[in-house]
Amino acid sequence: MNRIITVTGISNRDFLEAHAQPGRVGLSGGITLIDRAIARAERHVDDEGRWGLWSHSFLFQGRRPDGHHWVIESDLQIHRRHIRLGVQENRISKYFDEDLYTTLAVLDFELTEEQITTLLREGLDLVANRARYSLRELVGTLIALRHPELRAQENVLARKKSLYCSAFVQHLFGKAGIDLAPGVDAKNSTPEDISRAPIPHLTYLLRRGRARSKLEQLRVRLRRRARARIKHLKGAIST
Repeated sequence: MNRIITVTGISNRDFLEAHAQPGRVGLSGGITLIDRAIARAERHVDDEGRWGLWSHSFLFQGRRPDGHHWVIESDLQIHRRHIRLGVQENRISKYFDEDLYTTLAVLDFELTEEQITTLLREGLDLVANRARYSLRELVGTLIALRHPELRAQENVLARKKSLYCSAFVQHLFGKAGIDLAPGVDAKNSTPEDISRAPIPHLTYLLRRGRARSKLEQLRVRLRRRARARIKHLKGAIST
């Protein structure tokens, strides 16, 4: 039976430092347009049509001699003029930003040392061979979500040597003999599918109130200023 341990009142950093271990899977969700678009598309995964919580998934690699935990993931990273599009290694400090990553989870499948070694070996092999992040396959997955009969079939826009985030995690676990989403082709999977994996696992969940976007924050400040101004004018009139 799968269990969920909800954690509150701590930072992203403290949460990840406490639960990151080699072979565990990380999930993240946010409030950017891309995050919300993915969460909305994942409503097709839910019987009641509820939006998904997760927009990205990755594999924890473990702590290195530099003292930092690292992850292996397939992602799009933009740093000024430099763009990395594909399977890559990053420090978990990337996920410390609570404005971007408003919801986090760590999934522990209680893997054997042999299974963990397989995951890391296969992941690093994809890093070395520069497997790409496939936006095209992501579109194919969106098509399959709207047509459930396609989910078990090969992604209609599949490309060789390409994997988006959840397809990457699914691929690695498949190499270790584990199917995280039975009946769903790896390249038609979503982070929400991984969160609902039927095989036994423990989920550590860090979930806080929905963070406000900059526009929402501005609206709140303007409303507060307007109320304060009205209150001041009322006080002036009454005197």
